[in-house]
Amino acid sequence: MDKQRTKAFLGLGSNMGEREKLLVQAVNLINQTPGIRVLQSSFIYETDPVGYTEQDAFLNIVIKIETSLCAAELLSRTQEVEAELGRVRTIRWGPRTLDIDILLYGNEWLDDGDLQIPHPRMTERAFVLVPLAEIAPEVQIPYKAGGEVEFLHISDALAKVDGKEGVRKWNTLDWEQSYDKIGK
Repeated sequence: MDKQRTKAFLGLGSNMGEREKLLVQAVNLINQTPGIRVLQSSFIYETDPVGYTEQDAFLNIVIKIETSLCAAELLSRTQEVEAELGRVRTIRWGPRTLDIDILLYGNEWLDDGDLQIPHPRMTERAFVLVPLAEIAPEVQIPYKAGGEVEFLHISDALAKVDGKEGVRKWNTLDWEQSYDKIGK
């Protein structure tokens, strides 16, 4: 019997090196992972840095995937892809070759210390909400209210977030075609 497949959304960002190439390589590595299939990608957005602002602009995307991996396995794989493409963790919110965050995993709300779903700061970040709303305008973001899980519609989250002016459409990400053109 096949494992159940879950739709999930990943946020990817890069502000060091060949940013677009790194995003394309990351999406392809994720798609080549057994148990993961990339379904859709947002436009590439160039975004102003948040938190630590003394750094170059980021390129950000959100991808929609379908996976038979559990959330912990997906986290492990995204961290492997980051490392494979040269990610070194130094300054929190600092420059990076690649950052991959699990934004949503089905309708699950999870907090086990190492993994929080949805991503705990996604509703505070226009660079996440703008591309997510582009590819999933119907999505509901789970959150804990008291002891119950409730849901916030993406449009409501987007209406409340600051910094939308710092999120600019940059290019399309034709990851299936671009990989050959950009190279490994």
